[in-house]
Amino acid sequence: MPFVTTADGTNIFYKDWGPKDARPIVFSHGWPLCSDAWDGQMLFLVQQGFRVVAHDRRGHGRSDQPSSGNDMDTYADDLAAVLDALDIRNAVMVGHSTGGGEVAHYLGRHGSSRAAKAVLIGAVPPIMVSTAQWPDGLDISVFDGIRNGVFDNRSNFYLELAIPFYGMNRGGVAINDGLRHTFWNQGMMGGIIGQYACVREFSEVDYTPDLEKIDIPVLVIHGDDDQIVPIAHAGALTAKIVKGAVLKIYQGAPHGLASTHQDKLNADLLAFAKD
Repeated sequence: MPFVTTADGTNIFYKDWGPKDARPIVFSHGWPLCSDAWDGQMLFLVQQGFRVVAHDRRGHGRSDQPSSGNDMDTYADDLAAVLDALDIRNAVMVGHSTGGGEVAHYLGRHGSSRAAKAVLIGAVPPIMVSTAQWPDGLDISVFDGIRNGVFDNRSNFYLELAIPFYGMNRGGVAINDGLRHTFWNQGMMGGIIGQYACVREFSEVDYTPDLEKIDIPVLVIHGDDDQIVPIAHAGALTAKIVKGAVLKIYQGAPHGLASTHQDKLNADLLAFAKD
């Protein structure tokens, strides 16, 4: 399997499909998943002639599971290492949930020399937890509960988390066992130490300074029935902070809209990448 080895010796798994001279679209996945979460987008876009790249965050998927470096600074540096190793240029960077924080922090920390556009989907910025600056966020007890779920029995926790993640607890929405089990499988591929540490990175890190630095076109996509990252304190705020950002709201969409609204998202990504 292809890996990029980072400065601290961590091996980061990646996928790189399509013509090397085509415009690259780079994907950053959500927690506790891996690059497989983007299968529906990557297959579609490579069929449209794009180069598609995605990696497994350290501690997730097929990448190494170190006890150190499980923080957003290092995640952004790992992403930079992948882009540098593959010499990615003029990329459309796409991040979902925690991956949206990763994309924002990469742009804030490393700049946009390799990126032309960005898409933030159900993304965690500016910050999920309630703070003095952002008092309408979620109470820290919510994230302590997630940490407890990972520590006590992450196998069952992931199986149950998939239900609100994909909106399967809403009236008229059937339980999709395939989605539920692929969520569980991706979660269990990763390691507990990295996934536990990552809870802080998607909940307590303030990405406002990163959002304010972004100098490329940004499309913000968020479901208005997102039970994991509520839109009012995430996508709606991000679209106001990022200069010139466009907010696209998916009516009734849950957090895992890349799967539940796959065709709609694919069409929007294609249009934005071509524009």
